[in-house]
Amino acid sequence: MRIRVLGPLSAEVNGGSIVPSAAKPRQILSLLALHPGRVLPVPTLMEEIWGSRPPLSALTTLQTYILQLRRRLGTAMGPDAPGSAKEVLVTRHGGYLLQVPSECVDVHVYEGLVREGQTAFEAGDDEAAAERFRTALDLWQGPALVDVRGGPVLEIEVVRLEESRLVTVERRIDADLRLGRHAELLAELAELTARYPQHEGLHSQAMVALYRSGRQASALEVYRGLRGRLIEELGVEPSPQTQRLHQAMLAVDPQLDVLAGPRHTSTYDIFAA
Repeated sequence: MRIRVLGPLSAEVNGGSIVPSAAKPRQILSLLALHPGRVLPVPTLMEEIWGSRPPLSALTTLQTYILQLRRRLGTAMGPDAPGSAKEVLVTRHGGYLLQVPSECVDVHVYEGLVREGQTAFEAGDDEAAAERFRTALDLWQGPALVDVRGGPVLEIEVVRLEESRLVTVERRIDADLRLGRHAELLAELAELTARYPQHEGLHSQAMVALYRSGRQASALEVYRGLRGRLIEELGVEPSPQTQRLHQAMLAVDPQLDVLAGPRHTSTYDIFAA
C-alpha cells in the first residue's frame, strides 16, 4: 500500500485506488493514514466526522464507513492476497487502526528525512542537511489533504503539517545560506516574504541573502517594510533579534559575512541574545 497525504489524498493497493468518493469515509481514511499502526479511538473518529454533537446512530454509521473502506481494500488486494482486508484495517478494543508500515505513508517518510536533515544541520554538515530537507520538501504535491473536507481533528493535523513544511523550508534556506548560496535564494525568498509578510525568520533570511549579494540598500528596505507592517497591523516592533540584525547591517558588521557556525539553528538566531 502507498498512501499520500502531502497534497491530494491518494491510497493505492496493487496499482488500484482505494480512496472513496464520499466525504466522511475519506476523512476516516486520512486520519488512519496519518497514524499507521496506532489505534484511533472511536470517540476521536466520531469527533472528526460529527464534531461535538454526534447523532444517535453515530456508532452504527461509523461501522458502515469502516465496512465500505474494507470492501474497497479487499477488492484492490484481490482474492489471492496473503491476508485479508480485516488484517489491514483492523478492529481493536475501542477503535481501529491501519496496519501498514509507516514508510508506506509519505508524511512519515517526510518526517524521517526532516529529522536526518536536522541532525546533519546541527552537526555542521550543511550539504547533507540541505539535500535531506530538499528531498523531504519534494514529497509535497500541494497543501496537505487539499481535497479532503477536514473536521476538527484533521484540521489540527493539517495545520501542524503546514507549519512543519514552513519550518523545513526555513531550515533548508539556512543550510543553503551557510553554503554561500545567497544569490540563488533571492527569488525564492522574495516569493516567501510576499506570501508570509509578517514572518520575521524569512525576512531575516532575505535580508542576509541580499546583504551578502552586495545589495545592502535592498536588505534595509526589507527591514523597513517588515517593521511598517508589524507596527501597522499588530502594533508591535520587530523582535530584538531582527532589530540587532538590522543594526549590524547599518554598521557593516563583519559577522554578517561569516556563515553561521554549527551551533546556530537558524539565520534568525544569529543575533539572538
